[in-house]
Amino acid sequence: MLRQNAAMPPRSWAEMRESITAMLVRDTGRDVEWWNEQMAAQQSITDEAALRAWLREQGVTGYKQMLLVMERFGYPAYLLASADALLAGQYADRPQLRPILDAVVMAAQALGPVDVQARKTYTSLLTPRRTFAAVRPTTKTRSDLVLRLDGVEPGGRLLDGRNSAGGGLNVRIALQSVSDLDAEALDLLGQAYAESA
Repeated sequence: MLRQNAAMPPRSWAEMRESITAMLVRDTGRDVEWWNEQMAAQQSITDEAALRAWLREQGVTGYKQMLLVMERFGYPAYLLASADALLAGQYADRPQLRPILDAVVMAAQALGPVDVQARKTYTSLLTPRRTFAAVRPTTKTRSDLVLRLDGVEPGGRLLDGRNSAGGGLNVRIALQSVSDLDAEALDLLGQAYAESA
């Protein structure tokens, strides 16, 4: 469990939806209901790819686009689960790895404002601007700290992380215990945060 003194516990989908909805209104001047009406009026849009293309033409990208696509075509079941349920599912058969997540989150929150978002198979860490890291319990004996480090290629301790936890994250560090979250790993976490702040 994340410690109670953590600045930001993992958010539920309802809280994430509220935040994304606020971004949508701020950036477009229109709420989800208005966009739902506009999407429904586009009779030629019958699949997700066509909707994404149309939304891009309207200047709606990123999380805002993701939200509207799900509004139109439905939400995955895991998004309707609570953050606690998602985390319990991630660590059900590997509880010994949970302290790694807790340690990464505490270290990240010491860097500045961090939003913690539980997903089905990993936990994302976001600055107010974008995702900078994720923790994924990859095997029963290893979690990966996945980072967004612009211009950094895999090499040495840094492994390819492009397919580990969502777009934009490009390298990962294998962690088998909290002790693997050493000074080098913490420096790289700090660098990822700074680049995304």
